[in-house]
Formats: sequence, structure tokens, C-alpha cells
Amino acid sequence: MKNIIAAGAAAALLMGCAGTDTGLSKTQTGAILGGLAGAAAGAATGDHSAKRVLIGGALGAAVGGGIGYYMDKQEEELKKELKGSGVSVERNGDTLSLSMPGNITFDSGKANIKPAFNPVLNDIAAVMVKYPETKIEVQGHTDNVGDNAANLTLSQLRAQSVSSALMQRGVASDRMRAVGYGESMPAVSNDTPAGREANRRVEIIIIPNPSK
Repeated sequence: MKNIIAAGAAAALLMGCAGTDTGLSKTQTGAILGGLAGAAAGAATGDHSAKRVLIGGALGAAVGGGIGYYMDKQEEELKKELKGSGVSVERNGDTLSLSMPGNITFDSGKANIKPAFNPVLNDIAAVMVKYPETKIEVQGHTDNVGDNAANLTLSQLRAQSVSSALMQRGVASDRMRAVGYGESMPAVSNDTPAGREANRRVEIIIIPNPSK
């Protein structure tokens, strides 16, 4: 009984503060509220063991955190799996962006994935399969050297190669779309060799599925 009262009081206190500036993000606040509610539910089962209360708190945090929590966990796992691979993982709101430089994924002017990059794609696909409630856009990009139409075609073929590789590894096709942007969306200036190399890339954009 004491566990229920304590958890309920803490939840009520935090709910009262939720409408004010607590310094917490919506995800953090939601997760804490959910965790407290879950802990109270765990205590209310009649088995007041610490393990039961902790399990209830963890499940409640997952529900309370909602989309933000779901994306937090994906970001955490992707960064862990891709550390040292050359693929960067960035977060913007609830959107994740994976940037794969062309020099580690494709030979110059080619759309066939380098064999050495396949283990990295295995890791990416494994996380995507684990978190199915997202939509995925695979984007191909180039620098501004050469013919614009040829660059657009190459970027499309590279995006399709990555998308096909992910599908072969179990990522559902209805979650993904592949699109080539050619030289129209440079990440940095094309004025230097380093800049052009950075722009020759494939990006994977992961967003929450609005229909879920």
C-alpha cells in the first residue's frame, strides 16, 4: 500500500508541474509520468517486490515516452552498431538521419555497393527490423561535377541499391522509398575536393510512421 501511495503522490506532483517549465522535454516528462504510473501499477498487483515495481516502471516509461522514446532507443542502438563504420547518425526532432559517404559505399561512378560495406548494411537493417514503426526514405546525392542528368540518374540508382539491400535483409518494402536528388541538395559547398566528397553520399532518413 505504501508503494502505491508513494508512486501515486509522485505522479500527481509531476503532473501538476507538467504544465509549467520544468526543464524537461516532452519525451522526458512523458517517460517519467509513464514510469511512475507503471511503477504504481506494478505495486498494485499485490506482489510488492522491487522487481515487479521496476518492470512496471520500465513498461510505463516506454508508453509514456511515446514516439520520442521509441526514436531515442533507435538512435541509441544505431550509434552503438555504427560506431567506427564511417556512417554518421544525427537526430533532428523525431527524425533520424544516417549519412553514408560515397567513398565507403560505392566506387566512383558506380551504383554497385562495395562488398566491404555489406556488414554495415547488416547492422543498419537489423535495427530497422527491430523498430518497424517508422517510414524510411533512402536518398541518393552527388556533387556538381559532370552532367546534371547523369548525376541525377546515378543518385537514383545508388538509392535503389541501398534500398534493395535493406529489403533483402528483412526491411519491409512498404516502409521504404528510394529517391535520387542528384546535385540539388548539397550538404556543404562543392568548392573544395573535401566538400565534393562529402556531397557524394547516400542518406537514410527515418521518421515515425504517422499511421501508427
